[in-house]
Amino acid sequence: MKHFVLFVTISFLFSCVDKPSHLQSISGKQLHIDSVLVADDSVEAFIEPYRQRINTVLDSVLAFAPEDIDKRDGELNSSQGNLMADIILKQASPIFKMRTGKEVDMALMNYGGIRNVISAGNVTARTAFEVMPFENYIVVIEISGRVVREMVNYLMASNNPQPISGIKIVLNHEGRLHEVTIQGEPLDEEKTYYLATINYLLEGGGNAEFLKQNSEVNDLNYLLRNAMIDYFKSVDTLRAEVDDRFIQLKNL
Repeated sequence: MKHFVLFVTISFLFSCVDKPSHLQSISGKQLHIDSVLVADDSVEAFIEPYRQRINTVLDSVLAFAPEDIDKRDGELNSSQGNLMADIILKQASPIFKMRTGKEVDMALMNYGGIRNVISAGNVTARTAFEVMPFENYIVVIEISGRVVREMVNYLMASNNPQPISGIKIVLNHEGRLHEVTIQGEPLDEEKTYYLATINYLLEGGGNAEFLKQNSEVNDLNYLLRNAMIDYFKSVDTLRAEVDDRFIQLKNL
């Protein structure tokens, strides 16, 4: 695939010294960057120490994954989706507790935001950048039980296993909703809950418009990628699996 840099030339018409300039025209052209171009030795020599330092930081081993952790290994929930949502819940909870004195009840992320598998072997900071290349921040929002019900409907209608944590959804054998529990307790539509998610979803990304029906937003100023790195540092081995947080009962 060819990449290019767009150079824009702007021409100004100066009518006189004491009058403001006016844009006359804009022109541009594509300059393809490919194997024909030769690196400038002086530039390479200048950036090499920085490149080495960045690679040292990115490739330092933080944890170990005994097997591949993939978002595509389950129908209603996946090992990687579960891990990502668990990281959000685990890393956001103490910050939110310290600032507000309240508990985070559950977490939600989007399937499409996970951009790479966590391969078996050493897990590094580079792993976090590959899985989460976006500048998404963790936010905790206050929502009603009715909005949680809308979230459940959203998850049920999804064609992909969306990452969730702290909430359990059970469908009957016909695919209809059978039970919803949050932190082990039945969903109460009259109750207030605190959901940890990312700013992308809060802003309506992934068609999560229901999240705009919140009564409070707490921006933790905490990149999800940094939360991943902090979590990797806190564990020796990454454990993730498809579990029962979103299941459909079998017809007996």
